[in-house]
This record gives sequence, C-alpha cells and structure tokens, in this order.
Amino acid sequence: MIVTFDLFSALTDSRRGGSAVFARIAAERGWPFTGAELYDQWDRRNKRAQQRVDTTAGWTTFREISLHALADTYTALGLTADADADITRVQDGVGDWPLWPDVPGGLSAVAEHARLGILSNVDDDLAAATLAYPLVEPGLVLTSQQLGAYKPDPAIYLRARDLLGDDLVHVAASARDVRGALEAGIPTVRIVRPGHQLDPHGPAPAVSIHAVSELVSALATMRR
Repeated sequence: MIVTFDLFSALTDSRRGGSAVFARIAAERGWPFTGAELYDQWDRRNKRAQQRVDTTAGWTTFREISLHALADTYTALGLTADADADITRVQDGVGDWPLWPDVPGGLSAVAEHARLGILSNVDDDLAAATLAYPLVEPGLVLTSQQLGAYKPDPAIYLRARDLLGDDLVHVAASARDVRGALEAGIPTVRIVRPGHQLDPHGPAPAVSIHAVSELVSALATMRR
C-alpha cells in the first residue's frame, strides 16, 4: 500500500509558517495588517487561481500562480510592493514552516505498514525544501509540476494512481482536497486540522482521523 499526504494542510501548518513570513514583511514596512491577515488574503486568491488553471493553454507553475495571487492581494489591500521579490521571500522560507506536532512520530509509525509519499499542488523544488520531504520516499513525492494538473482537478489524482498503482490511499485535510480525491474515486482518509472543514456540497469521507498515528488502525480497517 502507498499512502500520499497533502503537503500544506495534512503535514505542514502552512498558515502558521506563512503568517510568520508575512508578519516580518508587514512589520518592516509598517503595514496595518497582521501576518495572518496577509496570509489568509493571499492563500484564498492562490487556491482560487489554482482551480481556474487552464492546462490546455500551456503550463503555469505554482510560483507563477502564487505570484499573481500576491500581486492581486496587494492591489486589493492598497499596498505598494514588489510581489515578485516577496513571493520569493515567502517560498524561500518554506523550509522553516512547521509540521503539525503529530507528523514526525506518526509518519514513522505508518511507515511500518505502508510506503509514504506526498501529492501536492506545488513545484518540485518547493516540495523538496519542506520539512516533510525527508520523512517520505522521494520517489513517491508527486507534484502538480510532474502531473500537469492542480487539485481539485480529478486528473491529478488519477495520474497519481496510474503511477503509484491501485493500492493508493490519499490523506487530505482541506475541503477541496478531500472532495477532489473522493470524486476521483481515490480511497481517502480525512485528517482533521484546525481551519479546515468538509465541503458541505461534496461527498463525505468514510474515515476521519485526528492524528497521523491513527492512520495505522484506519488502514488496517480499510484493508479488511
């Protein structure tokens, strides 16, 4: 069995990590916004843009999407800044973004029962810079850059299954990831994380956990 995890909600506390970077930027410039406010504004636009990517018109990298989302955020908030330089600063800080506390020990426990990977809407270099990357098998880290699609497009999940095999389980936290994986027909476990709810208009997962270590018993149940 191969288990993939979403990188920036299931494994990484991205709001905490990203907000810290934006807080430093805001403090340096005297902006009247907290780091969390800036992160939330950018993150919302970033996720919306990922849903609208038209892959038939040529590939758009995660960095490009994030850059345009940040530029739109600055415009909406009436801020003047170099969005290109700032998105570089945000992405360069990803290596300091914290994992959820249950992740290191939990992944070690699950690794005794399954092979571990990542399925994420990012570029390869960004995935490799995270604290989660060394905790899984590098060959099982699949990104939008490799698969040519962004969540929640069913294509990203189906292409991951084509590469990894039918014995694939995906662990997701965000509403779009849970719904996308389920609608693509991928066995999905929801891990409950702060700030993430289920999509009320989407399918409900059969299995939910509150810590990565709980996945051991969940996988045993799914095998039966």
